[in-house]
Amino acid sequence: MSSPLPTVTIIIPAKPDMQEILAIQACLRLDYSREQLEIIVARGKHPSVQRNTALRQARGDIIYFLDDDSCPPAGNLRRAAEYFADPAVKMAGGPNLCPAEAPALEKVFALVLASWLAFGPSCARYWRIGETRATGEKELILCNLLARRTDLLELGGFNEALYPNEENALMDELQKRGGRLIYDPELFVHRRPRRTLKSFAKMLMTYGRGRAEQFRVNPTTGSALNFVPPLFCFYLVMVIPLSLLFGRYVFVPLALYAFGVVMQTLALIRLGGGWKSFAALPLIVLTHLLYGIGFWRGLFTKLKAGGGPRTDVPVTLEKISP
Repeated sequence: MSSPLPTVTIIIPAKPDMQEILAIQACLRLDYSREQLEIIVARGKHPSVQRNTALRQARGDIIYFLDDDSCPPAGNLRRAAEYFADPAVKMAGGPNLCPAEAPALEKVFALVLASWLAFGPSCARYWRIGETRATGEKELILCNLLARRTDLLELGGFNEALYPNEENALMDELQKRGGRLIYDPELFVHRRPRRTLKSFAKMLMTYGRGRAEQFRVNPTTGSALNFVPPLFCFYLVMVIPLSLLFGRYVFVPLALYAFGVVMQTLALIRLGGGWKSFAALPLIVLTHLLYGIGFWRGLFTKLKAGGGPRTDVPVTLEKISP
């Protein structure tokens, strides 16, 4: 006999004045008992505070976190429920994929996000990679993430001093306590990447800053790979002065890097075709530079004090009838 389906609360943070919330329409099409489903839209200007506020009011055994533009397929909740039948599983999620109807520029951004050279193991957040497996915080993403409500409340919810990367610190803590995290490449949502090059560049800087701030708050050995882009930026700054001291051999790492970027571009042709893959080439380099600069910035930002819930950020909760 199969286990009964758990109750689920879907939490969607949105801006105060947002009119069209794509995630709501997708959630209304989910194949799940309406008696066991709750949808909460948390309006405000600080996503971590919004999610925590909604979490404290949620009734579901499982919390499904979506962004306002995340569109899950109808079968996502039933698929995820199978994993939570195992009490050791604390979180489950999968990638967010660029929809087929997205403009060409956004598809180029999606290719960059899905490239291993640009994002390492985190490329699994943006492409269906491999089989269902136990995973860590590098492969899961908050715009498509399910977790047990009791575990989240026990840990005090998300660290409101961190944004982004607040979910990564929480995942690390769950794993330290022996919890299992599951990555399922078929447990995806459709979500458009950034619309413009400016917003894409800002996102890269923010990701770098957030990762550095996370490391300062919750240092782990798993963050070692994230130091590569900032060290690469430092190398670029120093390469000319060093060449005056040590000669042309200082440029060998740069030549190897250029070769790696070209090889990654050729590998992307299988995913995105010819011209989109070659358009992604300079953006892969830009990813490393902006992420690295953002990381350096995040090492020296003034972190807001953690602790209890913030009361200076207004949040309005709206319950949507499923």
